[in-house]
Amino acid sequence: MRKYLFGTGLISAVTSGVALLRGARGDVPFTWRQALAWLSWGITLALSIGTLIDTYRASRGHLIATDSPIHGDEEKLLKKRLQR
Repeated sequence: MRKYLFGTGLISAVTSGVALLRGARGDVPFTWRQALAWLSWGITLALSIGTLIDTYRASRGHLIATDSPIHGDEEKLLKKRLQR
């Protein structure tokens, strides 16, 4: 479970979200640049969670989508899990 929660994509998404929250504090009005930054953060978070889900499913022997970044590594992940 640790390898899923402490993945680099998820950690970077959380830290960038914290930075956005800190930047939102204060008397600065909400601008289109902030809206794009929040949108970008949401997309990054969704992609990192999707990759974690695909990794979990591939290591359990399930099929994953062909557009997944780990497509083609399913057998390697399954063998790694079965060795434990």
